[in-house]
Amino acid sequence: MSILYIIGGLILLVLGGNWLLKAAVGLSLRLNIPKVVIGMTVVSFATSAPELIVSIKSALDGATGLAVGNVIGSNIANIGLVLGITVILSSIDVEKSFYKTDWPVMMIASILLYVFIVNDHTIQSYEGMILFGMLIVFLVYLLRFQKQAVVDEMPEDDEELPLYKVVLFLAVGGFGLWAGSELLIDGSVSLAKNMGVSDAVIGVTVVSVGTSVPELAASIIAVLKKEKAISLGNLIGSNVFNILAVLGITAMITPVEVKPDALSLINNDIYWMLAISFAVLPLVFIPKGLRLGWRDGILLLGAYVFFIYQTLT
Repeated sequence: MSILYIIGGLILLVLGGNWLLKAAVGLSLRLNIPKVVIGMTVVSFATSAPELIVSIKSALDGATGLAVGNVIGSNIANIGLVLGITVILSSIDVEKSFYKTDWPVMMIASILLYVFIVNDHTIQSYEGMILFGMLIVFLVYLLRFQKQAVVDEMPEDDEELPLYKVVLFLAVGGFGLWAGSELLIDGSVSLAKNMGVSDAVIGVTVVSVGTSVPELAASIIAVLKKEKAISLGNLIGSNVFNILAVLGITAMITPVEVKPDALSLINNDIYWMLAISFAVLPLVFIPKGLRLGWRDGILLLGAYVFFIYQTLT
């Protein structure tokens, strides 16, 4: 049964990612908005929806620390695991707006999270309002001023869709990614338990990777179909959404507190999130300017593997 769940989850992830990509391209053409903006808004929201649902449910159940762990773990996996694998598969050429807007906003959001949580171990409701307010400002800026951040390799292959198809693909694709990730996590956890793997190991590997599976599926499919703007925009946007929307909305509902038994999030994991997010900028310029290539992917993936290793030991 576990194997069937895993296979079914992978199939849904591939289908969901493909449908979401079609919707994103169609929406970009209909609204005449750069694809990276669609990736950072519509696609990011769709792939971050599982984190939002989990975090709000955790907060309402009183397990607010799970919300922070969910976001920090997912952000590390988005850059180290997902971006690493994506650029190993295919290099991404980026434009100036990446380091002028997209990366700085991700870093500002990450630093704000650190400032809000490091001293009192709690994101207060007013701090949640600040995070969510910053998201609104960022979205308005994106829709009004953002330029293309990634070179579009095959614009002639873009297909414009009627509005009802865009909405349908968006809804079905988002649902497919969510349902696929749920099946994959359930199947993997069940299989790991049957093999005698401990809950701690399952939590830091299967579940933390599982929260980034929608981003991984959407990004790999985008790269394979030469829609790299949507891929990179999805990852940067997902990290921004995770902090500003997921933790912002959750904290507005109830203050998000990191309990004493989860202090490794503040003493260790959040520094990993800041470091791996920062590392993307120099990698864009070294060794070749304005490009992320397979060497950068190996470095990012290696950093993620080391993070998992030191978390387990």
